Amino acid sequence: MGRLLLVSLPATGAVIYRCKHCDTPLAYGTDIISRMFRCKNGKAYLFGKMVNVNVGEEDDRMMTTGMHTVCDIFCVACGSILGWKYLAAVEKAQRYKEGKFILDRGEVVAASPGGGAGAGAAHGVWPDHQQQTSGDDDGDDQDSDEESSDHQD
Repeated sequence: MGRLLLVSLPATGAVIYRCKHCDTPLAYGTDIISRMFRCKNGKAYLFGKMVNVNVGEEDDRMMTTGMHTVCDIFCVACGSILGWKYLAAVEKAQRYKEGKFILDRGEVVAASPGGGAGAGAAHGVWPDHQQQTSGDDDGDDQDSDEESSDHQD
């Protein structure tokens, strides 16, 4: 095998999302497009940019918002499945997702701007959600907006 080269994310004051299994940096919190997505494991985020991920094979999947061509994304360091990347959408209204990433919130930790995983992330409290949630995380935050319930069937 070769040497593993990771893309580093310099400290900018923004939250950095990292793989929960190996602490590899994946994306800045400022690259989140939407926090209203869902995956088969629960809540998920739509990101515009990510680093340190490998993509799997193309797969056509029927999701709540219609048929999409996607590929799973894996942590480049440990190989954990993190979510998927949208390659194509059949419905015109869903094409804004093409080239973007879904990150399963259960597979990442949010590192505080000070560096390392913050105490809140280690205890299941996400710094960027403290004011948005009522304190219980029972996963019933679905809205009538279709993007809030996009998941794998």
